Amino acid sequence: MGTNTLPVKTDEEGYLIEPNEWTEEIALELARQEQVELTDMHWGALRFMRDYYAEHQVAPDARFVIRFLGAEHGADRNALFQLFPYGYVKQACKIAGMKRPRAWSTG
Repeated sequence: MGTNTLPVKTDEEGYLIEPNEWTEEIALELARQEQVELTDMHWGALRFMRDYYAEHQVAPDARFVIRFLGAEHGADRNALFQLFPYGYVKQACKIAGMKRPRAWSTG
């Protein structure tokens, strides 16, 4: 990922340093860097994650996002991993503007 073309600071792995600086334009650039083409279902997951973060100041556990995708999109529990094939933490959290989680349960 080398050069950072984002208008915000990221850590060495490309995660936002300050999650409150996230915008949908930044999400588009992060998704481009991860080679993920964002669909309506991706945006639903990302917005759910942002809303959860705004309320709890922590990224939601993957199982909450899986539950949301099932309720809102009729998706099965594999949907999250189909949307973000390199993983919830590596891609979904990064594109949603979360800080890099230190330890993580994938639910």
